[in-house]
Amino acid sequence: MDLRPLRHFLALADTLHFGRASEACHVSPSTLSRSIRQLEESLGVRLFERDNRHVALTPHGETFLRYARETLEQWDQLRLSMMSAAHSLTGEISIYCSVTASYSFLYELLSEFRTRHPGIELKLHTGDPAEAMARVLAGEEDMAITPRPRQVPEALAFKSLTRSPLAFIAPRDSQDWIPAAPESPSAEQWREVPMILSEAGLSRTYADTWFKALGITPRIYAQVAGHEAIVSMVGLGFGIGVVPKIVLDNSPLLERVRVLPVKPELPHYDVGLCVLERRLKSPLLHALWAEVEERS
Repeated sequence: MDLRPLRHFLALADTLHFGRASEACHVSPSTLSRSIRQLEESLGVRLFERDNRHVALTPHGETFLRYARETLEQWDQLRLSMMSAAHSLTGEISIYCSVTASYSFLYELLSEFRTRHPGIELKLHTGDPAEAMARVLAGEEDMAITPRPRQVPEALAFKSLTRSPLAFIAPRDSQDWIPAAPESPSAEQWREVPMILSEAGLSRTYADTWFKALGITPRIYAQVAGHEAIVSMVGLGFGIGVVPKIVLDNSPLLERVRVLPVKPELPHYDVGLCVLERRLKSPLLHALWAEVEERS
């Protein structure tokens, strides 16, 4: 069965860029364009609106996107289930995580798995943990290492790997705006403090709740994607940040910042592995999922 047109369509739907999609599919842009055009001719509708500068999915394209993903998932599950009955598992698993998680968890998580299943290739993507669950839910990644939200979406399965406190961090050098008594916070102490916070995600939610309980709106100096960048900006003296302690412990800039003994403390981060529940029917994903020992 030739499923390449579906894979070409998904690559273009994900990137909305013919050049990047053709590179991901290892074909020329003209080959990709011809594949999409033949697909549209077979369906009798346009899947993409495109001009010299922009590419966008049409409503028909949005509908076909769901079909293409489900079809390829079902094909992979069928192929792999038959393959596993005959010989060792082969294929590819994509995992999304933060830079910190890539060297904090992945070696321990994958070392024995790679020994047991050498035929499985692992594709790693790193980025803002706030995007992790959305990427798994959208089918863009097979699995992700991510903080557990207050309520896990019903479609997802989640296994906890570790817990990490959230910490307020300040520059090592003294600054006039660093609260003198962070263990006894007051609105006056914190109202003019420049804060460096995540754009979104659990740490931002918890920080906003903390400031709301104090009765003030934080003075935002910068909003960034990724906790590692917060440590960098705090180390440079731009403000106070909120990061998981595990990020700080693994940062090369650990000596440039200090943890403030802020009270009340922020809630802990519960970090784990998530996957779409229905995708666990895949022998590949089930094999990796079975390797993970959930923290009690």
